[in-house]
Amino acid sequence: MYNMVFCVVNDGTVEERERLPDCDVAVFGFGGLGEVDYESELKGDTDRFDKVARLSKEGDCGLICGCKTISRGLLRKSAAVSDRGKLLGISDMLHVLDCEEFKSGSSLGFYRVGGCKVGLCIENDLLFPDTFKSFSMCGCNAVVAVLEELRNNVPPLLIRAYSYLYGIPIVMTAGKTAYFADISGAIATSTQNITLFEVSPRNNYHLVTTRIKGIAADTKPDY
Repeated sequence: MYNMVFCVVNDGTVEERERLPDCDVAVFGFGGLGEVDYESELKGDTDRFDKVARLSKEGDCGLICGCKTISRGLLRKSAAVSDRGKLLGISDMLHVLDCEEFKSGSSLGFYRVGGCKVGLCIENDLLFPDTFKSFSMCGCNAVVAVLEELRNNVPPLLIRAYSYLYGIPIVMTAGKTAYFADISGAIATSTQNITLFEVSPRNNYHLVTTRIKGIAADTKPDY
């Protein structure tokens, strides 16, 4: 598979951005759209998601943009995903911790963007290894992690570990900083307004065997 270029935009909104650098996938953080009300979108009072689709069409690329969505008073941390003018969907953060005001989502974000299978990790989902293990088992080529801000040094350590353990390159935006973790264990950081990361999607597998007692080898005629 050919190398892909991920463009992380750390400054400015989707509405302000007239054009994007040449890339396969552009990534905006939560400042890219702000809060989006589904009811206003359906009524046509706002067109935030449409602007995501249009920008991806004009840039001839995929686009992933963090946002907070409101549906009947329920607030979620989400991300809109578009590919070359087509809005593929909006995924929500799956894990809500303690007494946070957000509502959890119900499905894993997994999209084909720019010819690549891309997994979507939103905020708290980064703290749960099963999220990345699921992406790996689904044949994911790369993961995009969208965090509102970087509260401590744990997220960069996690994406480095996940990328190495599960064999998936990870691009992350957190606040005003962009990160890239490669499956080799290397990690890159940038505070530029626009950062381009060249990602090499790989599908390398190991055959892992273990010894387990207690599973009968006899076949059964009824299954």
